[in-house]
Amino acid sequence: MSEEGPIINRVANSGLITLNLEEYYPSEEIVSFDLKEHLFKELILKEKDFRETLKAWDWEQYSDKILLVFCSTDAIIPVWAYMLVAAKAGPFAKQVFQGNTVSFLTYHYLNVLSEGNYQQYEGKRVVIKGCSNKPVPPSAYAELTRQLKPFAQSVMYGEPCSTVPIFKRPRVINRSK
Repeated sequence: MSEEGPIINRVANSGLITLNLEEYYPSEEIVSFDLKEHLFKELILKEKDFRETLKAWDWEQYSDKILLVFCSTDAIIPVWAYMLVAAKAGPFAKQVFQGNTVSFLTYHYLNVLSEGNYQQYEGKRVVIKGCSNKPVPPSAYAELTRQLKPFAQSVMYGEPCSTVPIFKRPRVINRSK
């Protein structure tokens, strides 16, 4: 029987940098305000009734939360209705966004990723972590790849032990010797 040497963690020694988009998921609770519930027969916005409903609404329930304002029916909603909700919820909610969860997360990740310092990945091999317990939109993966491409040596998707190559910068061969 041959003697085996120590177990070597090749992933840890590979120099790969793993970026996990899940770390940028909002820490605040995301809650919804569906205008449908405040429409006459869930289809018609009556201004007077709508204003009265908003006036009596408990806006403090949205304190320090992200409030998504949308209408889940095919009703025609005037722009000022979203503005009224934003004005009422604004003093309480951490953020008020007109749209559903998918559109908010797309917006959120694009904002977060636009502020990154990608020069620190100059010449590095980067893995964008694939599996996530939180809903990270595909647009976030695409945007992070776009931001990394001018700097990284390579960009991969997945886990360090099993990646899908996305981009690899060609190596420059110095033939001047």
